Amino acid sequence: MPKPKRAKSREPLSRERALQVAMALADEKGLEALTMRALAQALGVEAMSLYHHVSNKNDILDGMVDLVFAQIELPSGSGDWKSEMRKRAHSARAALNRHPWAIGLMESRSAPGMATLMHHDAVLGSLRKGGFSLALTAHGYSLIDAYLYGFVLQELQLPFDTENSKDTQAVAKAIFEKLPEGALPNMVEFTMKHVLRPGYSYAKEFDFGLELILDGLERSLKSA
Repeated sequence: MPKPKRAKSREPLSRERALQVAMALADEKGLEALTMRALAQALGVEAMSLYHHVSNKNDILDGMVDLVFAQIELPSGSGDWKSEMRKRAHSARAALNRHPWAIGLMESRSAPGMATLMHHDAVLGSLRKGGFSLALTAHGYSLIDAYLYGFVLQELQLPFDTENSKDTQAVAKAIFEKLPEGALPNMVEFTMKHVLRPGYSYAKEFDFGLELILDGLERSLKSA
């Protein structure tokens, strides 16, 4: 007589598991799809069970942001500040591209978690150890993050993939074929002779801008 199949054991509900599933839900469907009901359904539990592990949706958002910060490489504090800011910026950009919903939340939480606080402390420490005054540290941190968040936001909102030449060509054709002959000559030249050239990628602009900022901060540090 065949033995009855054993029911698969379900992973116990925990705060960590709830946050990980919430992140996956937001990654797949966007932040607007993240509700307590939807999260409970994805976890396979009753909605009320969630409240034993998280207080409310704001608590979930706090935890999700903290998990994103935990994915960003921290400055060690022992290396060159410029190299550490460069590595941190690239790591942050990669994390934000993995979690597009996070871009508007990263600096919005009034109850930041430990990973968030440790991140800010490490960045501040790296700049201070690099010789930055408190005022220049404030300028540098603000400038780097304004560029970082702004670039990623624009990168995520582009209506086409600039690394896909066929995609770019299709969008350009749809725009330009509606124009009168000779209209927008500068835009046409820029698109046809630069954007549509093989190998162009908007993502490559990130390094150029970041290096300008780091070089400018280095000049300010030396002249202080």
